[in-house]
Amino acid sequence: MATSPEHELLVQLQDLIIGTESVADFLSSLAGVAAAMISRSAGTPVECGVTLKRHRAAVTVGGSSDRAIDLDRIEHHAGPGPCTEAMRTKSVVLLGDTRSDSRWPEYRNQLMDHGCFTTLGVPLDLNEDASAALNFFASSAGVFSDATVRDAAGFAEIAGHAVRLAVKVATIQGVAQDMETAMKSRTAIDLACGIVIAQNRCTHAEAMKILTKASSSRNQKLRELAEEIVVKASGEKPQTHFDPAQAKPPHVPNTN
Repeated sequence: MATSPEHELLVQLQDLIIGTESVADFLSSLAGVAAAMISRSAGTPVECGVTLKRHRAAVTVGGSSDRAIDLDRIEHHAGPGPCTEAMRTKSVVLLGDTRSDSRWPEYRNQLMDHGCFTTLGVPLDLNEDASAALNFFASSAGVFSDATVRDAAGFAEIAGHAVRLAVKVATIQGVAQDMETAMKSRTAIDLACGIVIAQNRCTHAEAMKILTKASSSRNQKLRELAEEIVVKASGEKPQTHFDPAQAKPPHVPNTN
């Protein structure tokens, strides 16, 4: 059964998610595919940058080349331009000729300093917690025809699905890492509490008070203090997962 070009593109982009280790790497791979497609449509070399803004996260930028990343970042320093305008309005924004267009003067001047004379901002449809746009750059003015703009918008419609998936995967990975860190902290603190209980013949609540007071007086994180106590008592760092049947209990010095 034959598949449509749109389906093949979506599969290609989903494969990129699997084959890259970070959102930034995925965005750069995505930008490479976008630049190649729009270069064919425009009949001239086109570079592409991608800007992704997520709630409570730093702006992530990817690009089809180092130069594309540099061009994309101009808007972060010089002020608004087609890319940020596209994200704000959720519509395609074309800067056809940096020499004659009167919008965004500081941005245009810096683009021309880099030898770029036209740019096209195309929004990606994500969700209320994130926004993104493709930013296409060309060294000659007027290369983005109506047909090329439609091709760029069509690509962005498909790419939006892949970017949403990449962001979701990254969010899940971040939550998993946070949980792993919390589990490690909890394990160390629980073990340290057990050591303090054995040494002082006190309750769990009293042991926590002792640890918390020591952490505060030393200006040291509770987890780091707990790990120190466990290492001194057992000679080993606490593990996140262990089998009680196989794990040896830590040696607790006799304080009597």
